Amino acid sequence: MGSNTDMCRNIKTLANFEPPATEDEVRASALQFVRKLSGTTRPSRANEEAFNLAVEEVTAAARKLVQSIKTSAPPRNREEEARKAKERSALRYPPESPSSGGP
Repeated sequence: MGSNTDMCRNIKTLANFEPPATEDEVRASALQFVRKLSGTTRPSRANEEAFNLAVEEVTAAARKLVQSIKTSAPPRNREEEARKAKERSALRYPPESPSSGGP
């Protein structure tokens, strides 16, 4: 799949945050989802209308879902979730040691 392999990295959990997910966050996740499904980050002119309509429809569905979810869990903290994501990323992509690159 080439350069499209990293497209879904920006789709984040949006439910159960305080304050709630913003419209921009919901739309950004919807855009990433449509990009992944379509296999392109930028549609051709011929497909632009369909692509944009899909983004709007997925945004509406995602917003409805996020607002409808009921949970007894305490709301998530954005800073704490960002810290955990950074930790996971560090485990997944450890820094290269200086001795690993040369003969």
